[in-house]
Amino acid sequence: MIETESHSAEQSSNRFHYGWVIVLVGTLTIAACLGLARFAFGMLLPSMSVALGMTYGEMGFLGTGNFAGYLAAVAASPFLLRRITPRLLIASALVLISVCMFGISVGGSYSAVLVLYTFVGIGSGLANIPLMVLVSYWFRRQRRGRAAGLMVIGSGFAIIFSGFLIPALNARFGESGWRASWIVLGLIVLAIAAVAAVLIRNDPADKGLEPAGIPGNIDYDPAETRGRFTVLRILGHLGGLYFIFGATYVIYGTFIVTTMIEEYGFVEASAGQFWSWVGFFSLFSGVVFGILSDRIGRRGGLMAVFAVQTLAYLLAGSKLGTPAIFASVVLYGIAVFAIPAIMAAAVGDYLGKARAAAAFSMITFCFAIGQTLGPALAGMVAETTGTFTGSYLASAGLTSIGAVLSYFLPHSEQSN
Repeated sequence: MIETESHSAEQSSNRFHYGWVIVLVGTLTIAACLGLARFAFGMLLPSMSVALGMTYGEMGFLGTGNFAGYLAAVAASPFLLRRITPRLLIASALVLISVCMFGISVGGSYSAVLVLYTFVGIGSGLANIPLMVLVSYWFRRQRRGRAAGLMVIGSGFAIIFSGFLIPALNARFGESGWRASWIVLGLIVLAIAAVAAVLIRNDPADKGLEPAGIPGNIDYDPAETRGRFTVLRILGHLGGLYFIFGATYVIYGTFIVTTMIEEYGFVEASAGQFWSWVGFFSLFSGVVFGILSDRIGRRGGLMAVFAVQTLAYLLAGSKLGTPAIFASVVLYGIAVFAIPAIMAAAVGDYLGKARAAAAFSMITFCFAIGQTLGPALAGMVAETTGTFTGSYLASAGLTSIGAVLSYFLPHSEQSN
C-alpha cells in the first residue's frame, strides 16, 4: 500500500501541474498590475510633466499617490479575501486599473491625473496581494521560490515593452504620445483581466489536486510550533526588510529615466533603450534569486539581493558617466524583482499557508509605506539640490543595512 501511494505521488509529480498555469497567468497579471501600471510610469513621466507643467516635487507626489493607493489596498486585502475569491478580486482589480488608465489618457490637469493614478495604485495592490498568496496554496516549499520568481518576471517583459512602445508612440503622436500610451496600456490590461477571470483557480482542490512539489515526511503549520513572540518577530523582521526594499527600488524606478535625460543629456529614445535593459535583465531576477533562495534559504537569498542593489545605487549616484549608469541599470535589473519573489515564498515557509494571506499583507503594508515615502522624499531632495544623486546614495546606505539585517533571519528550511 505504501509503495502504491509512493508510486502514485511520483507519477503525479511528473505530470504537468495546473499550478504552472497559475504561474503563467500570474506572470501576465504582474505585467499588468505592476509592470505596465507602475514601471511604464517612469517612461511616461518626462512627457507628462511637460504637458501638465509639473515640478520635481509634483512628479514625486504623483508616484506617492499611486503608492498610497497601493498601501490602502494592502490594508484592505485580508478583509476582502474573506469575502471575495482571489480570482474575482484579481480580475476586478485589473479592470479598475484599465478604466483609470483610460481616464488618465484624457486627463487635463495634474489633480485629475493624481486622483486617477492613486486608484491605479489601489488596483495594483488588490491584484498583487491575492496573486502572491496563491503561491503558498499551489506550491510546496521547494517550488515556492521558483514559482514566485517566474511570476514576477512579468514586470520585466512590461518594462522591455514600454521601453520601445512609449518612445515610438511619442514620436508618432508628438505631444499627445503619452495619452496614446495610456490608452494602449489600458487595452492590454483589460485583455489580461479577461484571461485571469477565465484561468485562475483559487485552490488546488478546485482541480482535484495537491500543491505542486514532492511532499515531505511532515506538512505542518510552523506557526503552531513557534511561540507567538517569535512569529511577531519574524513578521517584523520581514516587514522591515520589505520596507527598505520598497523605499529604495521605487526611487530608482521612478527617476532614473528623468536622471538620464536631465542630468546626463540622453535623448528620450536612448533613455528608453537603457530602461529596456532593466526589463531584459529583470527577466532573470526573480527566477535566479528565487531558485537560489530555495537552495540556500531565504536569508541567504535576501543578503545576496541587497548586496547587488547596494552596488547598483552607488553607481547611479557616482556621477561616473554613461558606463557607470549602464552598469547600474544591469545590476538593478538583475535584482529588482527578486525580493518580492523571496518574500512570497518566505511567508509560507515561516508562517504556513493558513496564515500566508494575512502575513503577506502585513509585510507588504510595510513595503507600501516605504514605496509611498520614497518618491516624495526623493522629489523634495531633488527640488532643493537639483539632482537625484543624494537619493541614490541614501538608497545604497539603506540596502546595505538590509543585507546585514537579513543575516539575522532564522533558517526557513523547516516547512513544506
